[in-house]
Amino acid sequence: MTDTNEAVIHEALTIIDKALGQMMSRELVTTGEVTDVLLDVRSLLTTQAKTPTPA
Repeated sequence: MTDTNEAVIHEALTIIDKALGQMMSRELVTTGEVTDVLLDVRSLLTTQAKTPTPA
């Protein structure tokens, strides 16, 4: 199950990284807000991936 979780987190991070790159190049008013949310989610996923879960 850990391998599955790691695969999902890796895929989510890949998608988020791609979206961040696309959002940063746009000049929309809401781009900053969307980027903040994506960075927050990415930070949470990264923290969860580094923190061992109790058995």
